[in-house]
Amino acid sequence: MGAPLILIGSGIATIILGAVLTYAISKKTENSKIASDRTVATNVDKDSDENVEALDKEKYPGGYLTVLYGSQTGTAESFAIELEREGESHGFCVRIIDLEDIATPDDVKDCLLHEKYLDEDSKKCRAIFLIATYGEGESTDSSVDFVNMMKQKMGLAMSEEDLDMDENISNEEQKGDPEFFSQMEFGVFALGNTQYEHYNAMGKFFDTSIEKLGGKRVVDIGLGNDDDDLEGDFENWKDSKLWPELRKLYTEGTPVNSVAETPSSFSASLPECPFEVEFLPELKGKSDIQVDAIPKEDMQKSTRHYFTAIDCPVTVSRELRGSSDPGSTLHMEIDVSSQEDEIKYQTADNMGVLPVNDSATVESVAQALKFDLDDVFRLKGSSTHTNTSFQHIFPNPCTIRECLSRYCDLTTPPRRSELKLLSKYATDPIDKSALERMASKEGKAEYRSKIVEGHVGTVDIVSKLCPSLVIPLEHFIAAVPRLQPRLYTISSSSSLHPHSVHLTVAIFTAKKTDGSIYKGICTDHLKGIEHNGTCRVFVRNSTFRLPSDSAKPVIMIGPGTGVAPMRAFLQERSHQKHQQKLPVGKNVLYFGCKNREQDYLYADELETYEKDGTLDALYLAFSRETKSKVYVQHLLDKNAEETWQMIHEEKASIYVCGGTKMGLDVVQTLTKIVAQVGEKSDDDAKAYVDGLRSEGRFVQELWS
Repeated sequence: MGAPLILIGSGIATIILGAVLTYAISKKTENSKIASDRTVATNVDKDSDENVEALDKEKYPGGYLTVLYGSQTGTAESFAIELEREGESHGFCVRIIDLEDIATPDDVKDCLLHEKYLDEDSKKCRAIFLIATYGEGESTDSSVDFVNMMKQKMGLAMSEEDLDMDENISNEEQKGDPEFFSQMEFGVFALGNTQYEHYNAMGKFFDTSIEKLGGKRVVDIGLGNDDDDLEGDFENWKDSKLWPELRKLYTEGTPVNSVAETPSSFSASLPECPFEVEFLPELKGKSDIQVDAIPKEDMQKSTRHYFTAIDCPVTVSRELRGSSDPGSTLHMEIDVSSQEDEIKYQTADNMGVLPVNDSATVESVAQALKFDLDDVFRLKGSSTHTNTSFQHIFPNPCTIRECLSRYCDLTTPPRRSELKLLSKYATDPIDKSALERMASKEGKAEYRSKIVEGHVGTVDIVSKLCPSLVIPLEHFIAAVPRLQPRLYTISSSSSLHPHSVHLTVAIFTAKKTDGSIYKGICTDHLKGIEHNGTCRVFVRNSTFRLPSDSAKPVIMIGPGTGVAPMRAFLQERSHQKHQQKLPVGKNVLYFGCKNREQDYLYADELETYEKDGTLDALYLAFSRETKSKVYVQHLLDKNAEETWQMIHEEKASIYVCGGTKMGLDVVQTLTKIVAQVGEKSDDDAKAYVDGLRSEGRFVQELWS
């Protein structure tokens, strides 16, 4: 898809991080601040008495607090890191665990309920879950196994396919275990977005399920809304509910470090850092720097794509919009023929593209912080973090130029908690005060107007707004978020183009308050790639899959760059019909844009498919060509009888790709059609549509 995505499907969701969200703070909140190698049970060996360090009860009178996160693009993880930073001041030693590392009951026993982490008196562990909902109420990729384990322990019906895949599930286990979490005292903060129908569904599922399995809730669930102020919701929950409740229960009457920070002099020591840098002057200037061979288990899971993505040449890049349209959408083709073992895709899968900061941005940061871009270094775990397990966050040794270009997010507006951290490096009282003010609750309005709406990134802060910041390289790497990959729905058929991946990329730009132009990190990178230049990519499974029976009909709804997977489907259906000579069901496409002369993407191809019989019906909504705006959902409503016939009688599958508002409108229209034409009550119509989802016949990939 044109805008990078986080998809949403009936089985799994992938939300498409729109390029427009490259700068938006509410979306950026899921950008990884995964720079720390923490007090984790991440990728740990099963905890034994030998590797669990004795706890200093004077320093941590509240004992261990385990924070578990299920994150898709990093926000839940960054919130976990915040709790870790604040834990000591409240009397708790915070451990962080990625739910991906707890997939079995044995993992729960060894990593979560190890006796060393239990309270001495109650013999219970204290656990806080930070749970993101992915798309239409689904779990994140990292928490799928944990969710399935909870369902199993609750005795929820599992599909025959699940049971066949896991031969170790006994009849007793299928009956459930209502005491599974009886040694747990817990709380949940849910991360979601009200633009989606099933708001915070997964966080709510965790909150109720853990209690059903014997857990004791010690703090009410917090609900974070990414459509408004997710960071503010989390801040309010932890400051007004979480910490006060935990201190009341576990440290009341016990002196702990003051929560309030005392002003420090500018000559005070730097904040604690989880990294150390080893400079390698003997490698400076060399072009053939060999990176260290790092085992997969020693790579940070959140940034493993840095190690596994492959450089592939771009062979085609052409403009899809008309010359009168001021915007830009590119059709790009990426040659994967030389990487067939590493990069294999199915029709309408997702391709992840690793963005690269432009050279001017990198040079501005380096100049401001007095970094030599040609210096070569190796990043290591800090020797002061003796109780942590270091995991590599990107390939190294590398130059500072490589590090800033590929691994550090320099242009997305920092979150308020990141401004607070940056303030500790300010040597000018004015800079320090400004950063602290915008990082505070009272400064939220100023932060939104000056940082978010101004599209101000870290590069602007260190080079223009607060030039007194002095940040050593290892501290800078720890302080800034990682540069996240952008996911695009592949717009080609793997049957027709097995060695080439096609992408449909909407180029994003916005005017900043200072008059300069903000450019989407990834789309600007892709736009700048010349013929046979390379981009670093990987493939991820999509929820979009055509019916296994080619004779079944499909309804495709994809306005704008949402047409990408529909183009892939049409290529596949054409291949099935004309080359494989298979019976192919009816194909119906709804496409919408502003004007047929400006942004009617792939117009020639779609009309050719209509002429050769691949496309049975092409319904077009040009919203700016009529007196009252007409969108795809209006055309769907107009064709209510045909739609009901296809989905009810002919068992058609429905695919929707585009913005969340359009997606919600389509759901409402479809529900209305089921109710009116299918003569069902509103509740029955909604249940019918939900049934289509559960059958895999109604799949959506939406982005905000």
